[in-house]
Amino acid sequence: MKTLVKTFAAAALIAGSTFTMAAEGPGAKETKANINLSTADFALEHYVAVTTEGESAGVEQLFAADFNQKIQATNAQSNSRSEVVKSLKKQKGEKLNCTVSTDIIEQSADYMVAKVTLKFEDFTKTDLVTLERVGNDWKVSKSINSYK
Repeated sequence: MKTLVKTFAAAALIAGSTFTMAAEGPGAKETKANINLSTADFALEHYVAVTTEGESAGVEQLFAADFNQKIQATNAQSNSRSEVVKSLKKQKGEKLNCTVSTDIIEQSADYMVAKVTLKFEDFTKTDLVTLERVGNDWKVSKSINSYK
């Protein structure tokens, strides 16, 4: 009788944990990554980590819904939010071999423009980043890249 009770108890625990995991669904842990974007400086720091250090946590959270990226080159390009997020997720864990510097160009209570310079061995990438306060968080709303 004791064995039967233990078997039913074990089965109930297994079933309960299975239902809990199923309720969370695949990718639930990925969406739980809550990045602190309460200041423009935190958002800019996270943007640099995402774009240069392969950080993938909170990528969707970082970009505004209307985000777009422009790349100034011989063939000018424009990328949507979804294209940039997808690309950055593919780069998870990849660190760029460059020196990074950031300069705040303009800042107000709800708006910031920063210049992020990435110096590689053979070229330099300059990224003008616009951040805006959206509710209680700061989001990257625009990025304009140029190369030298």
